[in-house]
Amino acid sequence: MGLFSSKGSSVAEPRNGQSLIAGEPNAAPAAPAIRPVPIHAPISGNAPQQSERSVYLQQLKVRIHQQLVSRLDVQNLRMLPPDTVRGEVRILIRELCQSEKGLINSADQERLMDEVMDETFGLGPLETLLKDQTITDILVNRFDRIYVERRGRLEEADVRFRDNQHLRQIIDRIVGMVGRRVDETSPMVDARLADGSRVNAIIPPLALDGPAMSVRRFGAKPLQLEDLIRHGAFPSAVMDFLSAAVQARCNVVISGGTGSGKTTLLNCLSRYIPPDERVITIEDAAELQLQQPHVVRLETRPPNVEGKGEVTQRDLVKNSLRMRPDRIVIGEVRGGESLDMLQAMNTGHEGSMTTIHANNTRDSLGRLEVMIAMAGYDIPIKALRQQIASAVQIIVQSRRVTGGRRKVVSVSEITGMEGDAIQMHDLFVWEPTGMDTDGHATGRFSATGIRPRCAERIEHRGIRLPSDLFVRRVLESL
Repeated sequence: MGLFSSKGSSVAEPRNGQSLIAGEPNAAPAAPAIRPVPIHAPISGNAPQQSERSVYLQQLKVRIHQQLVSRLDVQNLRMLPPDTVRGEVRILIRELCQSEKGLINSADQERLMDEVMDETFGLGPLETLLKDQTITDILVNRFDRIYVERRGRLEEADVRFRDNQHLRQIIDRIVGMVGRRVDETSPMVDARLADGSRVNAIIPPLALDGPAMSVRRFGAKPLQLEDLIRHGAFPSAVMDFLSAAVQARCNVVISGGTGSGKTTLLNCLSRYIPPDERVITIEDAAELQLQQPHVVRLETRPPNVEGKGEVTQRDLVKNSLRMRPDRIVIGEVRGGESLDMLQAMNTGHEGSMTTIHANNTRDSLGRLEVMIAMAGYDIPIKALRQQIASAVQIIVQSRRVTGGRRKVVSVSEITGMEGDAIQMHDLFVWEPTGMDTDGHATGRFSATGIRPRCAERIEHRGIRLPSDLFVRRVLESL
C-alpha cells in the first residue's frame, strides 16, 4: 500500500483522521483556499515592507503546499506510521521544489521544506516558536505582528502569517482539535494544544485588526518545585511547609494576577498528593498536568450553534461530588462554582485546591465573596465568611515582579473568625529590596515567627517539620 494517489506522488492526512485542509475533516483531497500574495502588494498597517525575494519564497511555499494537498491520498495515510509519512512527504516536497523554474539555494530549500511540513502537519508559523523551549508566551496581535515572552521579557518575533485568512485557518485547526468552534456568532474561544498549552483566540467583529490569539506555554516536561526554587520563586523552607500542608490535606487557594505562575505552582504542589487518593480536576480548558495515576480530568463545554448544551464549571463540580473524589482541583474559580467548591471543602473533600485572580491574599477572600454574590446567592455576609474561614486553611500569593520573574510573595493561614471579620496571618513573606543590573527585582524571603495552627495537623499525619522552620528570620535573599 503506497502513499501516493492515482494523481501522482502524494500523501494523505494525519492519523487523527482530520484532513490537512483546516475545517474540512474527512474531505476529498482539494487545494486549500489560499490567496497568493502579489509580489508588489503592499503590507497593511505599519509593518515593514517585505523584500521581493521573501515574497517570492512565500508564494513558492503556497504553490508547493497547494500541489502537495491536491495530490494527497487520504485513505492510505491513516494506515502508515507518522515517521514514514513525513519522510515520503519530504521527498515529494524536494521534487516539487526542484520542478519550480525559479532559482533557490539549498539553505532556502531546506527552510522552505520545513515551512511546508509545518503548514501541512502542524500549525504553520507557530511551529518554529513552539519548538523553542525558552518561549513561555506567544502573542499574535495580528497576522504580521507576533510577540513572544522569553525569561519574563516581551520581544517581537521574526515570523508572520501570510494574511488574516492564513491566521484564521490556523486558529480553526487548533480549536477543531479539541472539538470547539469559533465564528461570527461565537467570536471568542478557549482551547489547548496537545502539550497542554492554553490558547485563547478572538476574531472579528470583536477583534478590529483581524484575528488575534495568545498561547500560554506549558512545557512537555512539567516544572517541579525544585525548579522553582532554582529560579528563585521561593526558598526551600517554603517548599517544606507547602508540601507538608498538601500531604496533610489542608485546603489551599493559590492567588495571583495573570501570568503570575498560579497554574504552574498548582501543578507542582499536586506532586505531593498521595498516589492512592482519587483526584478530579475541573477546568475551562484542560491544562493541569497532575502527577498522580488516579486522576479524572473534566472540562467544560461551550454552547453549540443553537445556544444549547453548555456545561459550566459549576455543573462539573456538582457532578464530581457523585464520583467519589478524595480531592477536587479546580483550575480557576470565576463564579458560582466558588460556593460549591467551599461546600465540597467543608464536606469531606479536604486537601482540595484551586486558583483565583487577586492582588493579595486579603483581596482573594473579598473576591470569593463577590463571586458568590454575583452568582445570585442571598447569603448573610457573616455566614458566608464563616464558610470561607472553615473551608480554606492556606492561601499562597504569587506575583510577577519587575523584570518578569514569578515569585511567591506570601504564604498566609486563615485562623477563623473574630466578629464579622476573617482572621488571617502571614507565615512567610517576600519583601522587595531593589533591582539588579539586569533589571530584575531583588528581595528577601522571611519567616514571620508565627507558628501556624495547621502545624499540629501536619504532625498528626506523621510529617516532621524542621524545628526552626517558623522561627522569625530571613530565609534567603533572591
